[in-house]
Amino acid sequence: MSESLGSGAPRPPQTTLRHRLAELRGPAVVPHPLDARALAALAANPGCRRRALLDGAGVDKTALASKLGSPAAFGQSQFAFMRGNAFEAKVKADGGRELLRLLGIEEPGTVRVPELAAAGPEGRVARTALALREATEAGTWALLDHPLLSLEVAGSPAHLEPDAVVVHPDGRWTVVEIKSFPMIDGAADASKVGAAARQSAVYVLALERVAALTRGAEVAHSVLLVCPKDFSNLPTASVVDVRKQLSVTRRQLARLTRVEEIAAALPDGVTFDVEGCSAQELEAAVESVPHAYAPECLSACELAFHCRERARGAGAVEALGRSVRGELGGLSTVGDVLAAARGEEGDADDPTVEALRRAAALRAEALACR
Repeated sequence: MSESLGSGAPRPPQTTLRHRLAELRGPAVVPHPLDARALAALAANPGCRRRALLDGAGVDKTALASKLGSPAAFGQSQFAFMRGNAFEAKVKADGGRELLRLLGIEEPGTVRVPELAAAGPEGRVARTALALREATEAGTWALLDHPLLSLEVAGSPAHLEPDAVVVHPDGRWTVVEIKSFPMIDGAADASKVGAAARQSAVYVLALERVAALTRGAEVAHSVLLVCPKDFSNLPTASVVDVRKQLSVTRRQLARLTRVEEIAAALPDGVTFDVEGCSAQELEAAVESVPHAYAPECLSACELAFHCRERARGAGAVEALGRSVRGELGGLSTVGDVLAAARGEEGDADDPTVEALRRAAALRAEALACR
């Protein structure tokens, strides 16, 4: 060796990703958990670097939006939260008798219900994986109540907690999702079922990581959705195929830019510490990260109102929707679109410009006939 181990100037210690993300959210701030609902929303808009970074760093976007003056106008009410917890408790009472009945098991005593408590999230993830392997090797029914799973998203780990996972005697693992919205005449609200399917697909992805290391295990690509029957509080169930959502979620999460790459592109000193920064400092920090606003964000992201205001202020056509943006090609602002329609700008041979001018002519003709 040309140099001894102790020679030369000492190298500065390399900042790990975990430390960098702690700096971004504030060293004293507890990271906001990244749950399956947030991951499903993130997968629906993989081009948004802003959300990927904030979620990866564990920033509380609700508090951030409030500090910026654009609080989120959605979220689960306290009443709905309490109703959901009460219904889940009913489904899982007496060792999960009602849930097991929906699976066709009349004797709960024949079902293993392993203890999943452990120290810290890493300990719970390891305990869950062990319980899944033991139940699969035993070849018996098992019910895992609130297991904890891990999934790497854009280079940052996320801990996910499904309502339950059932292990079948043949080695199949089925995700159970318990919701408090009703199934009336055997059918529930399609939008709510779709949201539950997208959320469950994230759990299935995380389970597949464990199943890949477990002999004889297979994760079912259909989930058991448990809801109140009609207008009663009696649990009923429906099997929901999540193969489509699983495929989309897997592809979209793979497209996400890694969090460390986004963080590396930020200016020095950027932080999203809600308590330690002024509204002006937080706004500058948020604007330093590119975003990909779409109207769908309004029902899925706490920062949607802030991003919408900025998109409208810039005249971005994204504010009109992804389909409109796709139709307008290289025209990126509303001003460009209107100028092209009036014939003031744009290439006349461009099909988009030609269509806009034709539409403007038809509109003028229609107004003239009034």
